[in-house]
This record gives sequence, C-alpha cells and structure tokens, in this order.
Amino acid sequence: MMTALKNPAHRAWLVLVVATLITWYLGEVGAAGTAAIVAMLVIAFIKGRLVILDFMELRAAPRLWRTLLEGWLIVVGGLILLAYWISLK
Repeated sequence: MMTALKNPAHRAWLVLVVATLITWYLGEVGAAGTAAIVAMLVIAFIKGRLVILDFMELRAAPRLWRTLLEGWLIVVGGLILLAYWISLK
C-alpha cells in the first residue's frame, strides 16, 4: 500500500476518490446554501486540476497549456457560481 502511494497518479486517484465521496455525502445529506455550493465547486476544481496535471500528464507541459486548462476550470466554476448567485435574487 505504501509503495503504491509513491506514484503521483496513485496519490491523485486516492484524492479523487475521497473528494468524490465527500461530494456524494454532501448530496446525500442534502447540504444546501452558499457554503455547500462553494465547497463543491472548490472540490470540483481540485479534482479537475488533478485530472489535468496527473492523468493528462500536463504537470511538465509548457506553462501556457496548464494556464489555459486551469483558467478554463476557473471560468466554468465562476460561471456556475455566478448562475447560482443570480438565482438567489
């Protein structure tokens, strides 16, 4: 088990599983409100970033590619948060 965690992809996979379980739990208990939405979006950003860096193997890619893809995650998350905020009014 411990030797498997030396591999960055295995560590990323473990974080993805735990993050998925956290968001599943938040959905099951009916977590609502701005704090829950922001928490889920932050978790989604972390998961997306791990997929981009470790599974798409862009950790060693030129900074431009990482910036474009991580920026896309921020824009999409921001638009979802904006839509949520507008729905509250």
